[in-house]
Amino acid sequence: MAGSVAVQLTPEEEKQIIREITTASGAHTKAGDTFYLITQRWWQDWLKYVNQSQTSVMNDGSFSDHHNSVGSSASARPRCIENSDLIYETESEDSAKTIELQDTLVEGTDYILLPEGVWNQLYSWYGGGPVLARKVIDSGLSQTELSVEVYPLRLQLHLMSKGDRSTIRISKKETIGELHRRACEMFDLKTKQVYIWDYFSCQRHALMNDMEKTLDAANIQMDQDILVEVLNSETGGCASPVQENGSADNGALAVAASQSSSLPAGGLYVNKYSSRNGNSELLQNANVEKAYGPSGVSTRGSSCGLTGLLNLGNTCFMNSAIQCLVHTPEFARYFRDDYHQEINRQNPLGMVGELALAFGELLRKLWAPGRTPVAPRSFKAKLARFAPQFSGCSQHDSQELLAFLLDGLHEDLNRVKHKPYIKSRDADGRPDEEVADEYWANHIARNDSIIVDVCQGQYKSTLVCPACNKVSVTFDPFMYLSLPLQSTITRSMMVTVFTCDGSALPAACTVSVSKQGRCRDLIQALSNACSLQLNEKLLLAEIRGHLIYRFLEDPLISLSSIKDDDHLAAYKIPKILKKTKFLQLIHRRGEQGAGNSQGTMGWKPYGTPLVSPISCDETITRGDIQLMVNKMLSPMLRKNSTEYPGINCSNAPMATSNQFHATGSTEFCSDSDGANARQSYSGSLKSVTFHKLPLQLVDENNACIDLTVGEDKVVKLSSSSMSILVFADWSQKLLGSYDTSHLETLPEVCKYGHVNKKARSEPLSLYTCLEAFLREEPLVPEDMWYCPQCKERRQASKKLDLWRLPEVLVIHLKRFSYSRSIKHKLDTFVNFPIHDFDVTSYIANKNTPHQIYELYALTNHYGGMGSGHYTAHIKLLNENRWYNFDDSHISVINEDDVKSAAAYVLFYRRVHSDKSSASNGAYSTGECQNYHN
Repeated sequence: MAGSVAVQLTPEEEKQIIREITTASGAHTKAGDTFYLITQRWWQDWLKYVNQSQTSVMNDGSFSDHHNSVGSSASARPRCIENSDLIYETESEDSAKTIELQDTLVEGTDYILLPEGVWNQLYSWYGGGPVLARKVIDSGLSQTELSVEVYPLRLQLHLMSKGDRSTIRISKKETIGELHRRACEMFDLKTKQVYIWDYFSCQRHALMNDMEKTLDAANIQMDQDILVEVLNSETGGCASPVQENGSADNGALAVAASQSSSLPAGGLYVNKYSSRNGNSELLQNANVEKAYGPSGVSTRGSSCGLTGLLNLGNTCFMNSAIQCLVHTPEFARYFRDDYHQEINRQNPLGMVGELALAFGELLRKLWAPGRTPVAPRSFKAKLARFAPQFSGCSQHDSQELLAFLLDGLHEDLNRVKHKPYIKSRDADGRPDEEVADEYWANHIARNDSIIVDVCQGQYKSTLVCPACNKVSVTFDPFMYLSLPLQSTITRSMMVTVFTCDGSALPAACTVSVSKQGRCRDLIQALSNACSLQLNEKLLLAEIRGHLIYRFLEDPLISLSSIKDDDHLAAYKIPKILKKTKFLQLIHRRGEQGAGNSQGTMGWKPYGTPLVSPISCDETITRGDIQLMVNKMLSPMLRKNSTEYPGINCSNAPMATSNQFHATGSTEFCSDSDGANARQSYSGSLKSVTFHKLPLQLVDENNACIDLTVGEDKVVKLSSSSMSILVFADWSQKLLGSYDTSHLETLPEVCKYGHVNKKARSEPLSLYTCLEAFLREEPLVPEDMWYCPQCKERRQASKKLDLWRLPEVLVIHLKRFSYSRSIKHKLDTFVNFPIHDFDVTSYIANKNTPHQIYELYALTNHYGGMGSGHYTAHIKLLNENRWYNFDDSHISVINEDDVKSAAAYVLFYRRVHSDKSSASNGAYSTGECQNYHN
């Protein structure tokens, strides 16, 4: 429809007229006035035409003379007003067409709002349309703020008796009486025979019989269902009964509302003359954060704290963290009281109180009566100002935001206005209790806020210098615990264990050790796994190219130096400490066609070397070495082997070791014929049948000595090396007498794709993660400790112990790992307790009473790195019921559904022996409802 077109004015004349109208209308705006939507594109064209800035009409009603940069060049006069981009047509069941406003419009991007006088003047000049009028209403907690209701409530009316339904648009400020009148008019019903019900989520909640009450006060939401019940004039009863759970019988229609996730919830933007739409960014980022279905909450109106947060574009990370903090009872009570007197505006580490004020305002909105989702734009703007890393629409880490919020709120609310300088002292042997209290008192003297009262604890940190054994003990505060998950803190390592006395075949052992552990940790785990005897110890070696590359004799060697594709062997040896060398038996096999007694072909190492200790105090003959080698190989001797006839031989002394070093490779030698021998090993008189083997001893000049001849000749041991190299040359004939398959294949330290069966069957426990966090570990090389005694930086070992626990214990599960080239997320399921989380045994301060915690909130992360979605599970303490907070969507969940592999940050609250004190922070429904009266 076009308006009457007046005589065309000059651009300057149009600008002057609009300026005067804007100034006049801005001074007297009141509830009930009308504003009009106009497309941003047309408005910009008109601004260019009159050389006028956009802000003149949008914000405060003033009309400035600021000019566009484009305005200097002549612009064509705009054509008629074109608002078709803002609307779409719908067709009702009776084929009637109506105009609806697009659901995803954003003020300032898609449209602007014009006062009625401005719209009328422009419309008289340009015509066009369609006309999109919206009313000014009272809003805000005090009902004194003015806002334009761009999106009135859209309600689904269900006629119970006939099964008819219809959609109606109505202002949230209209009364229940007006809704009743329009429902009767729509379905052609007599007013006195009709009742309307709050039919939220297709469940009957309350009879709407207070005709003077507004729909806003009745907590009616966008796209909600309203049940229209017709009184049976003959019986005086209802035409069709509705069950208490909300389902209607006998043809009654119970169709769920079309709760579009893209619709704003009828709320209003807090700025004057502006609208609100909270989900357009969500739709623009639909590839990252999907929309979800109807909330399904069936207890609407029963209590506060069930208000969602609109997604402003990848802000689910922020929404989930905020909801957990808002539903922390101590914070809810504090920020709903008068906390302004504690704001510290002088703190240079704070945000001049603005972050605390923004959070407090947002918390009050979320705890206010009603369920209309809140758009946290003001809070996000403050956040972006003080933490630019969280600006824009990128996805961020919820835990990083949480850490910033807790620290920022603490500094804004720090009761200490002037922080004293306090120099901390080391323990120096003083009792832990004394030192811990001193550190805590020093901390409180500089940091005293509601955040410290609720969330901060204290742990004991012990550093030990590996060089001088200097012990440093400090007591440091913590805001939360970041617990590593099992797959990030432990590592499965496979090592093959060999015996030197022929008592058993080689056996592969798989053990789990700390990734940051040392060789002593691996040896200890292997000792337990292979049932090491008290008089034995393990000698660890790395094997490369079928030779011993190095002995891992230093217990402080970091396990990070051992790669997954390395090959390790562990040798059981007796615990004899003095003057010991080690015999290394290197296996060699001839190339194809070389397995003959003449040795005319070369030999190549194969298999895994064996090790046996030799005493330097004893005289060692060639025959003694033959006896040792036979004993080591005896478990692999095939039964009924007749290749070499056995003979008896006298005893040979056996020795053990303490210190040794690896040697390099040696020259190859040829083999020789076999013979027989007899030995009594380690003092045993038992006769053993074995072979004289083709062995070659490498002397100190790198020459090979044939050990098959001159059995009584004394072997001269090198004084410069702790190892004695002996080659065993395996001919095809000799291989027929021994099963050397146990030596041929040495498994890798970690076979890729190997999954521990125990890990598959047993979920990772939160207690296990806590134990790993408290386990002693060496500092990483990038974080070396300066030892005050050595006066040098050392890779000290660090041990953490819990000492003082807070009222609210926040636990962060470290699911994300970062490196220069890889970003990875762990979807490991962690079995965390919901009730009775007992941490008493992990507290080093034995004077601490029993510490039991109960879960009341957690954030979840679904999906992968950078493209996932955050939600929160929160327990309303006064209802004793769990809810899922998914941005603006809230739904009831079972307690069994709280645990999942998506759990990311856990919020635990201390359980007090006194039940009254335990529930001290829970808000009752009445308290919530009375708060804003």
